[in-house]
Amino acid sequence: MFAAYAARIDRDQPLNGLELGERPAPEARPGWTTVNVRAASLNHHDLWSLRGVGITEASLPMILGCDAAGIDADGNEVVLHSVIGQSGHGVGPDEPRSILTERYQGTFAEQVTVPTWNVLPKPKELSFEDAACLPTAWLTAYRMLFTNAGVRPGDSVLVQGAGGGVATAAIVLGAAAGLRVFATSRDEAKRKRAEELGAEAAFATGERLPQRVDAVIETVGAATWSHSIKSLRPGGSLVISGATSGFTPERGELNRIFFLELKIVGSTMGTKDELASLLSFCAAKGIRPVIDSTLPLDRAREGFEKMAQGDLFGKVVLTV
Repeated sequence: MFAAYAARIDRDQPLNGLELGERPAPEARPGWTTVNVRAASLNHHDLWSLRGVGITEASLPMILGCDAAGIDADGNEVVLHSVIGQSGHGVGPDEPRSILTERYQGTFAEQVTVPTWNVLPKPKELSFEDAACLPTAWLTAYRMLFTNAGVRPGDSVLVQGAGGGVATAAIVLGAAAGLRVFATSRDEAKRKRAEELGAEAAFATGERLPQRVDAVIETVGAATWSHSIKSLRPGGSLVISGATSGFTPERGELNRIFFLELKIVGSTMGTKDELASLLSFCAAKGIRPVIDSTLPLDRAREGFEKMAQGDLFGKVVLTV
Protein backbone atom coordinates (compact mmCIF):
# COMPACT_ATOMS: atom_id res chain seq x y z
CA MET A 1 0.00 0.00 0.00
CA PHE A 2 1.09 3.58 -0.59
CA ALA A 3 2.25 5.51 2.49
CA ALA A 4 4.24 8.51 3.75
CA TYR A 5 6.84 7.30 6.23
CA ALA A 6 9.96 8.14 8.20
CA ALA A 7 12.85 6.28 6.56
CA ARG A 8 15.58 7.95 8.61
CA ILE A 9 16.01 10.48 11.40
CA ASP A 10 17.50 13.91 10.75
CA ARG A 11 17.33 16.25 13.74
CA ASP A 12 18.36 19.34 11.77
CA GLN A 13 16.65 18.73 8.44
CA PRO A 14 13.68 16.50 9.34
CA LEU A 15 12.15 16.43 5.85
CA ASN A 16 15.26 14.62 4.62
CA GLY A 17 13.91 11.55 6.39
CA LEU A 18 10.48 11.63 4.76
CA GLU A 19 9.79 9.07 2.03
CA LEU A 20 6.69 8.31 -0.04
CA GLY A 21 6.21 4.84 -1.44
CA GLU A 22 5.01 1.30 -0.88
CA ARG A 23 4.83 -0.24 2.60
CA PRO A 24 3.34 -3.55 3.82
CA ALA A 25 -0.39 -3.50 4.53
CA PRO A 26 -1.29 -4.08 8.20
CA GLU A 27 -1.79 -7.67 9.30
CA ALA A 28 -4.91 -8.79 11.13
CA ARG A 29 -4.51 -9.31 14.88
CA PRO A 30 -7.02 -10.23 17.60
CA GLY A 31 -8.75 -7.28 19.23
CA TRP A 32 -7.61 -4.84 16.54
CA THR A 33 -9.52 -3.22 13.66
CA THR A 34 -8.17 -2.31 10.25
CA VAL A 35 -9.54 0.90 8.78
CA ASN A 36 -9.45 2.06 5.16
CA VAL A 37 -8.22 5.64 5.53
CA ARG A 38 -10.19 8.34 3.75
CA ALA A 39 -8.52 11.39 5.32
CA ALA A 40 -5.68 12.07 7.74
CA SER A 41 -4.27 15.33 9.08
CA LEU A 42 -0.77 16.57 9.84
CA ASN A 43 0.47 17.56 13.29
CA HIS A 44 3.76 18.96 14.56
CA HIS A 45 4.15 15.56 16.19
CA ASP A 46 4.92 14.22 12.70
CA LEU A 47 7.81 16.66 12.28
CA TRP A 48 9.14 15.81 15.73
CA SER A 49 9.02 12.12 14.79
CA LEU A 50 11.23 12.84 11.78
CA ARG A 51 13.64 14.50 14.24
CA GLY A 52 13.72 11.35 16.35
CA VAL A 53 11.52 12.56 19.20
CA GLY A 54 9.44 9.65 20.52
CA ILE A 55 10.98 7.09 18.17
CA THR A 56 14.41 5.61 17.53
CA GLU A 57 16.27 4.32 14.49
CA ALA A 58 15.20 0.81 15.55
CA SER A 59 11.54 1.78 14.92
CA LEU A 60 12.15 2.71 11.28
CA PRO A 61 10.65 2.66 8.75
CA MET A 62 7.61 4.14 10.51
CA ILE A 63 4.47 5.26 8.70
CA LEU A 64 3.69 8.74 10.04
CA GLY A 65 0.33 10.24 11.02
CA CYS A 66 -1.72 10.25 14.23
CA ASP A 67 -5.15 11.35 12.99
CA ALA A 68 -7.51 9.60 10.61
CA ALA A 69 -11.10 9.01 9.63
CA GLY A 70 -12.18 6.22 7.35
CA ILE A 71 -14.26 3.08 6.89
CA ASP A 72 -13.91 -0.13 8.88
CA ALA A 73 -14.33 -3.67 7.55
CA ASP A 74 -18.07 -3.58 8.24
CA GLY A 75 -18.58 -0.40 6.21
CA ASN A 76 -18.94 1.92 9.21
CA GLU A 77 -17.63 5.48 9.01
CA VAL A 78 -15.23 5.89 11.92
CA VAL A 79 -12.72 8.18 13.65
CA LEU A 80 -9.60 6.92 15.42
CA HIS A 81 -8.47 7.80 18.92
CA SER A 82 -4.69 7.84 18.51
CA VAL A 83 -3.56 7.23 22.10
CA ILE A 84 -2.63 3.56 22.43
CA GLY A 85 -2.04 1.67 25.65
CA GLN A 86 -3.43 3.89 28.38
CA SER A 87 -6.36 1.56 29.02
CA GLY A 88 -4.90 -1.84 28.19
CA HIS A 89 -7.56 -2.46 25.53
CA GLY A 90 -6.01 -4.39 22.64
CA VAL A 91 -2.53 -4.21 24.18
CA GLY A 92 -0.82 -5.50 27.28
CA PRO A 93 -2.30 -4.10 30.53
CA ASP A 94 1.09 -2.71 31.58
CA GLU A 95 1.90 -1.04 28.27
CA PRO A 96 2.55 2.68 28.83
CA ARG A 97 0.59 5.30 26.95
CA SER A 98 1.92 6.25 23.54
CA ILE A 99 0.68 8.04 20.45
CA LEU A 100 0.43 6.34 17.07
CA THR A 101 3.85 6.30 15.32
CA GLU A 102 5.73 6.12 18.62
CA ARG A 103 5.15 2.34 18.77
CA TYR A 104 2.72 1.51 15.97
CA GLN A 105 2.46 2.37 12.27
CA GLY A 106 0.47 5.53 11.58
CA THR A 107 -2.33 6.86 9.42
CA PHE A 108 -0.59 8.37 6.35
CA ALA A 109 -1.39 5.25 4.36
CA GLU A 110 -4.21 3.51 2.58
CA GLN A 111 -4.89 1.42 5.70
CA VAL A 112 -4.12 1.53 9.40
CA THR A 113 -4.84 -0.90 12.23
CA VAL A 114 -5.56 0.07 15.84
CA PRO A 115 -7.12 -1.58 18.89
CA THR A 116 -10.86 -1.92 18.33
CA TRP A 117 -11.40 0.09 21.54
CA ASN A 118 -9.79 3.08 19.79
CA VAL A 119 -12.41 3.24 17.03
CA LEU A 120 -15.31 5.69 17.42
CA PRO A 121 -18.29 6.28 15.12
CA LYS A 122 -17.97 9.36 12.90
CA PRO A 123 -20.93 11.74 13.22
CA LYS A 124 -22.78 11.97 9.93
CA GLU A 125 -22.63 15.79 10.15
CA LEU A 126 -18.82 15.75 9.77
CA SER A 127 -16.97 14.97 6.55
CA PHE A 128 -13.98 12.62 6.62
CA GLU A 129 -11.72 15.66 6.22
CA ASP A 130 -13.36 17.44 9.17
CA ALA A 131 -13.26 14.39 11.42
CA ALA A 132 -9.61 13.67 10.61
CA CYS A 133 -8.61 17.03 12.13
CA LEU A 134 -10.05 16.32 15.57
CA PRO A 135 -8.19 13.47 17.36
CA THR A 136 -4.91 15.28 18.10
CA ALA A 137 -4.86 19.09 17.79
CA TRP A 138 -8.56 19.68 18.41
CA LEU A 139 -8.74 17.09 21.19
CA THR A 140 -5.68 18.68 22.79
CA ALA A 141 -7.35 22.11 22.68
CA TYR A 142 -10.61 20.69 24.06
CA ARG A 143 -8.84 19.11 27.05
CA MET A 144 -6.72 22.23 27.65
CA LEU A 145 -9.78 24.47 27.80
CA PHE A 146 -12.46 22.43 29.47
CA THR A 147 -10.56 19.92 31.61
CA ASN A 148 -7.23 21.44 32.58
CA ALA A 149 -8.03 25.17 32.50
CA GLY A 150 -11.53 24.52 33.83
CA VAL A 151 -12.92 27.67 32.24
CA ARG A 152 -16.65 28.40 32.08
CA PRO A 153 -18.80 30.56 29.80
CA GLY A 154 -17.93 34.21 30.38
CA ASP A 155 -14.34 33.49 31.47
CA SER A 156 -11.46 35.00 29.50
CA VAL A 157 -8.73 33.08 27.71
CA LEU A 158 -5.57 34.10 25.87
CA VAL A 159 -4.54 31.83 22.99
CA GLN A 160 -0.92 32.30 21.97
CA GLY A 161 0.20 31.78 18.37
CA ALA A 162 -2.98 31.99 16.29
CA GLY A 163 -2.63 29.90 13.16
CA GLY A 164 -1.29 26.69 14.64
CA GLY A 165 -3.58 23.66 14.83
CA VAL A 166 -4.12 23.63 18.61
CA ALA A 167 -4.34 27.43 18.84
CA THR A 168 -6.89 27.66 16.03
CA ALA A 169 -8.97 24.92 17.63
CA ALA A 170 -8.87 26.69 20.99
CA ILE A 171 -10.15 29.92 19.43
CA VAL A 172 -13.07 28.22 17.69
CA LEU A 173 -14.02 25.94 20.59
CA GLY A 174 -13.64 28.70 23.17
CA ALA A 175 -15.82 31.14 21.22
CA ALA A 176 -18.47 28.45 20.66
CA ALA A 177 -18.53 27.72 24.40
CA GLY A 178 -19.11 31.35 25.37
CA LEU A 179 -15.59 32.30 26.43
CA ARG A 180 -14.02 35.72 25.89
CA VAL A 181 -11.11 34.75 23.64
CA PHE A 182 -8.04 36.88 22.98
CA ALA A 183 -5.34 35.73 20.57
CA THR A 184 -1.83 36.71 19.50
CA SER A 185 0.19 36.34 16.33
CA ARG A 186 3.19 37.98 14.72
CA ASP A 187 1.25 38.05 11.45
CA GLU A 188 -1.45 40.67 10.84
CA ALA A 189 -3.40 38.43 8.47
CA LYS A 190 -3.50 35.67 11.09
CA ARG A 191 -4.70 38.14 13.71
CA LYS A 192 -7.55 39.19 11.43
CA ARG A 193 -8.43 35.56 10.75
CA ALA A 194 -8.48 34.82 14.50
CA GLU A 195 -11.07 37.56 14.98
CA GLU A 196 -13.15 36.17 12.11
CA LEU A 197 -13.15 32.80 13.89
CA GLY A 198 -14.53 34.28 17.10
CA ALA A 199 -11.68 35.92 19.01
CA GLU A 200 -12.86 39.10 20.74
CA ALA A 201 -9.56 40.74 19.80
CA ALA A 202 -6.15 39.72 18.45
CA PHE A 203 -2.84 41.35 19.28
CA ALA A 204 0.76 41.32 18.12
CA THR A 205 2.91 38.80 19.97
CA GLY A 206 3.92 40.27 23.33
CA GLU A 207 1.47 43.17 23.18
CA ARG A 208 -0.25 44.08 26.44
CA LEU A 209 -3.86 42.88 26.71
CA PRO A 210 -6.75 45.15 27.78
CA GLN A 211 -7.28 42.91 30.84
CA ARG A 212 -5.71 39.99 32.62
CA VAL A 213 -7.22 36.65 31.70
CA ASP A 214 -8.42 33.59 33.59
CA ALA A 215 -6.35 31.16 31.53
CA VAL A 216 -3.68 31.05 28.84
CA ILE A 217 -3.50 28.34 26.17
CA GLU A 218 0.22 28.01 25.48
CA THR A 219 1.76 26.00 22.64
CA VAL A 220 4.51 28.38 21.51
CA GLY A 221 6.82 27.99 24.50
CA ALA A 222 9.94 30.04 25.11
CA ALA A 223 9.05 32.98 22.86
CA THR A 224 5.72 33.74 24.59
CA TRP A 225 6.20 32.29 28.08
CA SER A 226 6.89 35.58 29.86
CA HIS A 227 3.96 37.31 28.15
CA SER A 228 1.69 34.42 29.08
CA ILE A 229 2.60 34.66 32.76
CA LYS A 230 2.19 38.45 32.79
CA SER A 231 -1.24 38.18 31.15
CA LEU A 232 -2.81 36.04 33.90
CA ARG A 233 -4.98 37.31 36.71
CA PRO A 234 -4.04 36.25 40.26
CA GLY A 235 -4.86 32.57 40.65
CA GLY A 236 -5.11 32.07 36.88
CA SER A 237 -3.95 29.01 34.96
CA LEU A 238 -1.41 28.58 32.20
CA VAL A 239 -2.01 25.32 30.33
CA ILE A 240 0.85 24.20 28.09
CA SER A 241 0.84 21.40 25.53
CA GLY A 242 3.80 22.32 23.33
CA ALA A 243 6.81 24.54 22.82
CA THR A 244 7.37 25.07 19.11
CA SER A 245 9.72 28.02 19.76
CA GLY A 246 11.86 26.17 22.30
CA PHE A 247 11.74 24.64 25.76
CA THR A 248 13.78 27.15 27.80
CA PRO A 249 12.37 30.68 28.19
CA GLU A 250 14.76 33.56 28.84
CA ARG A 251 12.75 34.55 31.93
CA GLY A 252 10.99 31.94 34.04
CA GLU A 253 8.88 34.57 35.88
CA LEU A 254 9.01 32.45 39.04
CA ASN A 255 8.35 35.47 41.26
CA ARG A 256 5.05 36.14 39.50
CA ILE A 257 4.09 32.48 39.59
CA PHE A 258 4.39 32.11 43.36
CA PHE A 259 3.34 35.63 44.38
CA LEU A 260 0.17 35.57 42.26
CA GLU A 261 -0.44 31.88 43.02
CA LEU A 262 -0.60 30.98 39.35
CA LYS A 263 -1.19 27.42 38.20
CA ILE A 264 1.01 25.82 35.53
CA VAL A 265 -0.65 22.76 34.05
CA GLY A 266 0.84 20.39 31.51
CA SER A 267 -1.56 18.87 29.00
CA THR A 268 -1.11 16.07 26.48
CA MET A 269 -3.76 14.85 24.07
CA GLY A 270 -7.04 13.72 25.67
CA THR A 271 -9.12 10.69 26.55
CA LYS A 272 -11.43 8.65 24.35
CA ASP A 273 -14.42 10.03 26.27
CA GLU A 274 -13.22 13.59 25.64
CA LEU A 275 -12.88 12.82 21.93
CA ALA A 276 -16.45 11.48 21.90
CA SER A 277 -17.62 14.70 23.59
CA LEU A 278 -15.67 16.82 21.10
CA LEU A 279 -17.22 14.97 18.15
CA SER A 280 -20.68 15.49 19.63
CA PHE A 281 -19.99 19.18 20.36
CA CYS A 282 -18.87 19.82 16.78
CA ALA A 283 -21.81 17.94 15.30
CA ALA A 284 -24.42 19.62 17.51
CA LYS A 285 -23.11 23.18 17.20
CA GLY A 286 -22.10 23.14 13.55
CA ILE A 287 -18.42 23.59 14.45
CA ARG A 288 -16.06 22.68 11.64
CA PRO A 289 -12.27 22.46 11.94
CA VAL A 290 -10.30 25.17 10.20
CA ILE A 291 -8.57 23.52 7.24
CA ASP A 292 -5.67 25.35 5.64
CA SER A 293 -5.36 23.00 2.67
CA THR A 294 -6.30 19.54 1.44
CA LEU A 295 -3.80 17.45 -0.53
CA PRO A 296 -3.77 13.91 -1.90
CA LEU A 297 -1.49 11.56 0.03
CA ASP A 298 1.07 11.47 -2.79
CA ARG A 299 1.64 15.22 -2.21
CA ALA A 300 2.28 14.80 1.51
CA ARG A 301 5.71 16.42 1.24
CA GLU A 302 4.07 19.74 0.27
CA GLY A 303 1.99 19.59 3.43
CA PHE A 304 5.03 18.85 5.58
CA GLU A 305 6.86 21.80 4.02
CA LYS A 306 3.97 24.17 4.78
CA MET A 307 3.90 23.05 8.39
CA ALA A 308 7.68 23.25 8.79
CA GLN A 309 7.69 26.81 7.45
CA GLY A 310 4.70 27.87 9.58
CA ASP A 311 3.00 28.97 6.36
CA LEU A 312 -0.50 27.85 7.30
CA PHE A 313 -3.62 28.70 9.27
CA GLY A 314 -5.39 25.61 10.51
CA LYS A 315 -4.88 21.98 9.53
CA VAL A 316 -3.32 20.35 6.49
CA VAL A 317 -5.39 17.31 5.49
CA LEU A 318 -4.22 14.41 3.34
CA THR A 319 -6.84 12.44 1.42
CA VAL A 320 -6.64 8.83 0.27
